[in-house]
Amino acid sequence: MKIFLLILSIIISFLGQAQSSNSEAQIILDEVSDKVNSYESMILKFRYVLENTEENIRQETSGDITLEGEKYILNILGITRLYNGESLFTISPEDEEVTISSNNTTEENTITPSELLSFYEDGYTYDMDIAQNINGRKIQYIKLTPIDSDSEIKYVLLGIDLNTKHIYKLIEIGSNDTKTTLTINSFKTNQNLSKKLFKFDPTKYSDYYINNLD
Repeated sequence: MKIFLLILSIIISFLGQAQSSNSEAQIILDEVSDKVNSYESMILKFRYVLENTEENIRQETSGDITLEGEKYILNILGITRLYNGESLFTISPEDEEVTISSNNTTEENTITPSELLSFYEDGYTYDMDIAQNINGRKIQYIKLTPIDSDSEIKYVLLGIDLNTKHIYKLIEIGSNDTKTTLTINSFKTNQNLSKKLFKFDPTKYSDYYINNLD
């Protein structure tokens, strides 16, 4: 979950302290940032694949996330994470448990979806990479390399749909050569969201163990 949230924070937007080494890449990233920041809400469905050939590991799952400002609902691996702007509710049906905490975390490399619009906290350089035609869509990849030489990320390839200026795919190569791919299958914006969507209803979880960390 930790590495997934790190990747997800990258895939939405590009605000922060990046160092451009390619003006064309800079223009594309700025266009994506402007487009994303113009939306009042977003609903994304995605596919997530983690691979490590040396360890013979392959994990594949799908999920979705709904965002409105800093509020979000993330569903992945059977767990729901709901942030209402003040508290984070992690709901695990398998364990019949709800964990309640603030959204702040001191855990290293943990970035939560509420921080999706504050990318490049540690800084990246970026350059144009390959372009692909995928089902009629022109996808331009940009290679992002961490400035921090001790980063757990070796590099990231960010695939951008040049027509919509939306993120299509992110491929992250870790320092241990683990490959993580996140593909956006559906991207809806400015949907009419229920006012109750980001409200936690304790009556739905009366049989659950409530673990309040604050």
